[in-house]
Amino acid sequence: MTKRNETKVVKVGNVLIGGNDKVVIQTMTTTKTKNVEETVRQINTLATAGAEIVRLAIFSMEDAKAIKEIKSQVTVPLVADIHFDYRLALEVIKGGIDKVRINPGNIGDKSRIKQVVEACKAKNIPIRIGINGGSLEKHIQEKYGVTSEGMIESLKFHVSFLEELDFTDIVISLKSSDIHKAVEAYKMASELYDYPLHIGITEAGPKFTGTIKSSIGLGILLYSGLGNTIRVSLSTDPVEEVKVAKEMLSVLDLYDKPKIISCPTCGRLQYNMFPLVERVEAYLETIDANVTVAVMGCAVNGPGEAQAADIGIAGGRNSGLIFVGGEKRKVAEADMFDELVKEITKFVANQK
Repeated sequence: MTKRNETKVVKVGNVLIGGNDKVVIQTMTTTKTKNVEETVRQINTLATAGAEIVRLAIFSMEDAKAIKEIKSQVTVPLVADIHFDYRLALEVIKGGIDKVRINPGNIGDKSRIKQVVEACKAKNIPIRIGINGGSLEKHIQEKYGVTSEGMIESLKFHVSFLEELDFTDIVISLKSSDIHKAVEAYKMASELYDYPLHIGITEAGPKFTGTIKSSIGLGILLYSGLGNTIRVSLSTDPVEEVKVAKEMLSVLDLYDKPKIISCPTCGRLQYNMFPLVERVEAYLETIDANVTVAVMGCAVNGPGEAQAADIGIAGGRNSGLIFVGGEKRKVAEADMFDELVKEITKFVANQK
């Protein structure tokens, strides 16, 4: 992996975006923001799942006015997603929002953007310039079509306008449902600016296909050293977005979480491995530790992979070998899960 891009640091509440190797995980609520109780419940659930920043849709003035009460009941920083009506941005700023996302393609003329910028500047609230291939300004679409070049043209205009107002507390996003356009646009932006990048593949799709699409597009960017905060956009429970983001970052050594290694199995398999893998994976989701566990199917690659992990098991007929720290011992198939949990518990305790 190449060295991560160096960017300026933007503070969102108590979370820093940019300036180091950390990639901040965020997601978005699916509730109606004006329904305070329901929204607070979901925000806190997402925070428990691992979201470090949560964004909310501000669709109406009722939504905007709810921010103050919501802020009093949550601990993670909140971002207001503003479209069409700049007055909603002004209201959430009064309510204590931690960051504002505006879409330049639909927020209005310069005078309206200026009011939002001045209000953010007064309270040290950062702005994400959220360029989206699906809502580029009409004159840009006419000139460039919906292309990465058009997205960059829109970005240049709005960054320069904020900079003219002496506002540089900026995060940039250039989202598209087309991974080729998104990747190209982000790479172009990284060469033009040192502002932190919020990366995402927008409208990626349902859980399965959207995860694959996001993993390819975002994986290319992350592996190239780009991206300071990430949102995986899936048509499912946003908790799943957080889980996918954590796993993606973990694979690239950008997030510490338990890892599981398991083989796809073949005709050599002699024990009921799939239920064991599922139980181990579910258990690992309940712990906060940097541990790698291998659950393998046979004696071909099994012992090697199991020995390379912190804890591993290679199964055989009615039994398996557990490997820990270079030592191995035999366990019955019925005891495999319980014995693995014991070893994981000891390993985690020794880490502390």
